[in-house]
Amino acid sequence: MTEVSETSGTSAQRVTVEITDGVADVRLARPDKRNALDPAMFAALVTTGERLRTEPGLRAVVLSGEGPDFCAGLDFGSFQAMRDGQRLSATADLPPGDGPAAATGQRAAHVWAQVPVPVIAAITGNALGGGLQVALGADIRIVAPDASLSVLEVKWGLIPDMTGTQVLPELVGRDMAKELTFTGRKVRGEEAVTLGLATRVDPDPRKAALELAREIAGRNPHAVRAAKRLLESSGRVDIATQLAAEQTEIGALIGSPNQVEAVTASFEKRAPRFTD
Repeated sequence: MTEVSETSGTSAQRVTVEITDGVADVRLARPDKRNALDPAMFAALVTTGERLRTEPGLRAVVLSGEGPDFCAGLDFGSFQAMRDGQRLSATADLPPGDGPAAATGQRAAHVWAQVPVPVIAAITGNALGGGLQVALGADIRIVAPDASLSVLEVKWGLIPDMTGTQVLPELVGRDMAKELTFTGRKVRGEEAVTLGLATRVDPDPRKAALELAREIAGRNPHAVRAAKRLLESSGRVDIATQLAAEQTEIGALIGSPNQVEAVTASFEKRAPRFTD
């Protein structure tokens, strides 16, 4: 079963969504501008993410960009406005939200962490500045060998302000996060994996991401969602809270219909039939 829908920004279509068998194929759709972030793109990312937070039957999400690039960061109009002290992202028309991320750019990145199922970013071409921070909001990043990733904000006299200062040190370590942020240097696919910016390299990141998403979609959806909740909180809450949460989650899973089905299907050597 396939569902096709579109999420539009304030003036033009910016993000497309196609859901097939529980896997959402989400694409930034501004290839002529290298999928750069303008108010409409920010609004479309947030609106799409918020919708997927409550999408019935969702099992996994693949986030990619149309054309050769994932997202080249802020568009030039935003930088031109900054010279006059304006912040165009603040003009984006956003749906209501919750959680710690309040600013427009923060929500465009953090909403993917709030989506309750795994989000896999497929990165080709450029993922620069804000574009990289959107990718860092995903759970897994698959990159092309020649992809170019950069914490580029310092080039424009700025700092990463789309949750990057929280997520980046968690992934690459505090010292490497500082080097990347202070210099803005570009990192290719293999080095991105070595540093922890990316999960793995593949010559066709989108194809690999969709295959991984379909594999995840075949697992107990309640176990996958519980695992994402626990892994998101790991290191961000005290250990007593984390270990108590583990026991709460495992207690809810053991003996539940989908957990029983996982065991039964394994013993019967057949594909499981899970319910949402």
